[in-house]
Amino acid sequence: MKAIKITYWITTVIVAIMMVYSAYAYLTQDAMLQAFRHLGYPDYFRVELAIGKLIGAILLIAPVSARIKEWVYAGFIITFVSAFIAHSASGDPVNYRVMPVIFLALLITSYITYHKS
Repeated sequence: MKAIKITYWITTVIVAIMMVYSAYAYLTQDAMLQAFRHLGYPDYFRVELAIGKLIGAILLIAPVSARIKEWVYAGFIITFVSAFIAHSASGDPVNYRVMPVIFLALLITSYITYHKS
């Protein structure tokens, strides 16, 4: 049981930190503005996604109801799958396509261990 809790917290914190960092980058780095334009997304979507990631990261760590946690996991799964599809469709290099898959695997591990603990 202790290993499950440790695995849960490690994977959850990694995902939350990555989401907070990407939200910060979306709002502050010009390279992210260019990346969203490259993918064909409007500028307001970058801001909306940054806010959603920040809220989701907080709710992923916070002691909230199971229903809210389920929605956070669902939202992040949609985000990672969509990122993989967008980068694949735009012809981006493999490392841009692999990172969402890696974080999806971490998120799935977090989800499974959340339900086991």
